[in-house]
Amino acid sequence: MDKFTTLTGIAAPMPLVNIDTDMIIPKQFLKTIQRSGLGKNLFDEMRYTQDGAEIPDFVLNQPAYRSAEIIVAGDNFGCGSSREHAPWALLDFGIRCVISTSFADIFYNNCFKNGILPIVMPQEVVDVLMADARKGANARVTVDLEAQTVTTSDGQSFAFDVDSHRKHCLLNGLDDIGLTLEKAAAIDGFEAKAKTLRPWA
Repeated sequence: MDKFTTLTGIAAPMPLVNIDTDMIIPKQFLKTIQRSGLGKNLFDEMRYTQDGAEIPDFVLNQPAYRSAEIIVAGDNFGCGSSREHAPWALLDFGIRCVISTSFADIFYNNCFKNGILPIVMPQEVVDVLMADARKGANARVTVDLEAQTVTTSDGQSFAFDVDSHRKHCLLNGLDDIGLTLEKAAAIDGFEAKAKTLRPWA
């Protein structure tokens, strides 16, 4: 998993509330267990017509936001079914951070496990960030995980909270397997001792 330290990028404004996981990645794309390749179908039913043509007014189809790395979203982002394909699709598109007033719990947890930083902010702060995101590609937002701040294109800075363990994992690029491997020496030592004490096992 890639480390998340400081991200400066384009923020796409998505003021819709209750964006659920089926909107993020519709069910027909869940047959794969590969984490790559899902970005082209991110928000598929909002991005494309039934015959596959782009819908020009959808935010990620607009030239200013095609390279967005941050989404500023309405309340309750990632609700609905608990599909891990949702953060996979976001990450494959290039989204590394989502900012909202609230997230569904399972989606929120899945983001951290896949290298995406979900940030919960008060409504008044989200409103400021949403307005800044609407400025387009020239307005770059900076997310500093170490300092736990989000800074707008005009220099307004807002602090956010994040669990210290999850912060450690993102800063060091550690998923569940990486966390286990951090203890590899201790595990090897335990196994060696166990073989001595219980050679029949």
